[in-house]
Amino acid sequence: MKKVYFDSAATTQLRPEVINCITEVLKTEYGNPSSTHAYGRSSKSLIENARKEIAKLLNVSAAEIIFTSGGTEADNLIINSAVRDLGVTRIITSKIEHHAVLYMVNEMAEKHGVTVEYVKLDDCGHIDYENFEKLLKNSEAKTLVSLMHVNNEIGNVLDLKRCAILCKKYDALLHSDTVQSVGHFELDLADIPVDFAAVAAHKFHGPKGAGFAFIRKNTGCKPLIFGGAQERGLRAGTEATYAIAGMAEALKISYAKLEEERAYIKGLKNYFKEQLIEKIPGVKFNGSCDDDKRSTYTLLNVCLPMSAEKALMLLFQMDLKGIACSKGSACQSGSTNGSHVLNAILSEEDLKKPSLRFSFSSFNTKDEIDYVIETLSEFMKD
Repeated sequence: MKKVYFDSAATTQLRPEVINCITEVLKTEYGNPSSTHAYGRSSKSLIENARKEIAKLLNVSAAEIIFTSGGTEADNLIINSAVRDLGVTRIITSKIEHHAVLYMVNEMAEKHGVTVEYVKLDDCGHIDYENFEKLLKNSEAKTLVSLMHVNNEIGNVLDLKRCAILCKKYDALLHSDTVQSVGHFELDLADIPVDFAAVAAHKFHGPKGAGFAFIRKNTGCKPLIFGGAQERGLRAGTEATYAIAGMAEALKISYAKLEEERAYIKGLKNYFKEQLIEKIPGVKFNGSCDDDKRSTYTLLNVCLPMSAEKALMLLFQMDLKGIACSKGSACQSGSTNGSHVLNAILSEEDLKKPSLRFSFSSFNTKDEIDYVIETLSEFMKD
């Protein structure tokens, strides 16, 4: 059976160089980084070199990179500390954020009485900047804004610098989940004045279980996990040296190959889009994922013209054919309520139709796209 992996927004294939890096570290760098002997110092040195490499790629200070288990932990650390330690009493966010943000925001509202306000979205899921500024200036409460840079389901790209400048104007803190953008877009965080960001290695061909929080220096954040002084006192626990080294290697390669791989993946996406329009009349694209200027080049979220009854068999049929893609996002796969992102932006009519997210990487080929188009076309005819 042919196997096609079009779910890189959920997680990516490790690069061979990253596997080699991780394997070598597992063999040779097994000292506890907090130990003072040579083994420990060697592991600690490797971690600090990785921190410096990552910081350089984002144009920030190494002290502003705090290693975590991934994007979810980074989001939780930042939002929790903003409320608990920085005096935040109001959070502005959107209804199409990742659940790592939305659930944590709800927790802050329930446990700490934080006021939550949602910025208006247009029909494609982009924020209404006029409404956003109105929300910012309509309260003197200490405010945290949490808006993701690239939406993980529909691919919309936020004008992060514009949001950051507005937040500075009204003295609000800005946190952005950049899980889908770091490694895929250039981000100069010296130029874009965000206060916080969350990153996950497995979205840019690095290992699962590794990520980091960018925390602007002198913000006053405190840890979510206690028990040791690791990560400059902001994240207790023995560091996963091999995973951190693999993450740094993956990010370094991603940015070294960014222009070449972006052009290649963008070509695949546009070819897929053209074939869908040609072979499946009535197909729609959710959000702005079909607009190269307003969305990421890494995914398409496709609304297919078929009945709800037939839709129940679609993902099962795709899986039987060896095709991996997502209904909404991987984090939503166990939910019976459907995608909260699509629920927020689609009409009642389109919500009854199946929507599939196809997400791409440099490991994909045009032949794979042709196979998926053929499979979809056959299914539509049955």
